[in-house]
Amino acid sequence: MAKAYWVAHVDVDDPNAYERYKAANALPFKTFGARFIVRGGPQDIREGTTRARTVVLEFPSYEAAVACYESEAYQSAKALRDPISTGDLVIVEGYEA
Repeated sequence: MAKAYWVAHVDVDDPNAYERYKAANALPFKTFGARFIVRGGPQDIREGTTRARTVVLEFPSYEAAVACYESEAYQSAKALRDPISTGDLVIVEGYEA
């Protein structure tokens, strides 16, 4: 079974409030088997445009990635993030050779 990924690009307006979102998302990420691959490190934009922060999470399956996003626990965390950030998020199935 192919893994799946959340790929997010985010601008954070209030870093202190964003820390509350990060604390709140820990439980749903653990519950659905997420693992951070990229978590807002330095980036070098070579083509196009993006936001200040890039985050990539790996999930054991596409179904787990979608279920995590739709879960009540993640939606509660997202409610903390929405007023203090702007972002783009895609859930994508990984490639299995």
